Amino acid sequence: MKLSHLIDGKWIEADARFASINPSNTDEIVATYPDSGSEEIDAAVTAARRAFGDWSSGSPEARSDLLDRIGTRIMADAQQLGELLAREEGKTRAEATGEVMRAARIFKYFAGEALRRHGRTLESTRPHLDVEVWREALGVVGLITPWNFPIAIPAWKVAPALAFGNTVVLKPAESTPAVAHALAVIIEKCGAPAGVFNLVFGHGDAGAALVDHPQVDAISFTGSRGVGEKVGTAAMARGARVQLEMGGKNPLVVLADADLERAVAVALDGGFFQTGQRCTASSRVIVEDAVHDRFVEALVERAAALKVGNALDSGTQIGPASSERQLEQNLQYIDVATAQGGRLATGGDRLSLDTPGYFISPAIIAETTPDMRINLEEVFGPIVSTVRVKDYDEALAVANSGEFGLSAGIVTKSLAHARDFRRNVRAGMVMVNLPTAGVDYHVPFGGTRSSSYGLREQGYAAVEFYTQMKTVYVGD
Repeated sequence: MKLSHLIDGKWIEADARFASINPSNTDEIVATYPDSGSEEIDAAVTAARRAFGDWSSGSPEARSDLLDRIGTRIMADAQQLGELLAREEGKTRAEATGEVMRAARIFKYFAGEALRRHGRTLESTRPHLDVEVWREALGVVGLITPWNFPIAIPAWKVAPALAFGNTVVLKPAESTPAVAHALAVIIEKCGAPAGVFNLVFGHGDAGAALVDHPQVDAISFTGSRGVGEKVGTAAMARGARVQLEMGGKNPLVVLADADLERAVAVALDGGFFQTGQRCTASSRVIVEDAVHDRFVEALVERAAALKVGNALDSGTQIGPASSERQLEQNLQYIDVATAQGGRLATGGDRLSLDTPGYFISPAIIAETTPDMRINLEEVFGPIVSTVRVKDYDEALAVANSGEFGLSAGIVTKSLAHARDFRRNVRAGMVMVNLPTAGVDYHVPFGGTRSSSYGLREQGYAAVEFYTQMKTVYVGD
């Protein structure tokens, strides 16, 4: 499959010098795609700027109808899109199809929100004056999205941007271009006017050109902390609005009073499913001493039984790492953790299966301490570390250590501890007796500290980022 940019309603062919590889079978090239630089980015931004006036001032019903058609089309194509996503990113077929359906529902949700962009009317303190507060579109929005959710994250950025009257330039991750292209095809075929939605492939230079472009009014970025900090600095330097989602090192606290079977199931889900490649994954599990050994033993048994395999095989529970680079990073973190004193309780092996791929057995590293790198840095793989603590107070302190604050969870039967944890853990999202990964599409998403910067994504909160307020005074 040879991919093309979508700029101003036209598919722009270019030299497809790069390839996305099936991580379950590295002999298979899923798609080839072109790079881009400032010229392509400028053309896309110019088209988006030209389309902005009509799109933002038109009927919100037209925007709502477009988003609803997109959602309907994604649902109709869910099986094919799910297979493509599984082939290109490495999620299991079930996980991939679930992500596709999430994307569809995001578009349908924002089809409704397009009709609910309301303002306020206030009484002035001065006589014979009316005061109105409107929300209006920002303008051209640049979206930079990651590989781990290659249709859901573009959906939760594109849909609100379009719903509230903005025009879009999307630069997806270079390792999952085919999924982004498939989404762009649907958006174009569902009737998006020329220039309203633009897709440009590329690497770091393309992203930098988008962030630096003077006609881009806002940037929404999801990716690594290091890149996110550069994006934020560059965007803010020229006064652009910016929103950054930069990952997490999410704690799951297991107290002695927890239902052990449930705690293990919660940790297994949050730590290993989707190959641990979720920014909300439960990558460090903080366990009260009284149950630590029994919990680790039970988690090791369950993790060792997980079936790793080709993402398209029906029996597969854990797909491959997304790339050779990601696999090597996983293996390096295991080496670092054991060198610093952690005990590799299970897994951590590179697996040779029927097809060549980036397969790794789910790993548990026990007896770690909070100051180890494995507990401070985002690994982004099927690797879970455990930390032994003496009581709840120490567990909360460990959960709040480090620089990230995206998602945090606790498993307990104590209402008092659950209430205290909800109030005092330093995280943007809190889960009680649930995995730290897994959030609804109609509620705000985001974290604290180094995990996130700017206004929240998703749900009713999205209007805050994708619109600006205008206060209007009307006299006699």
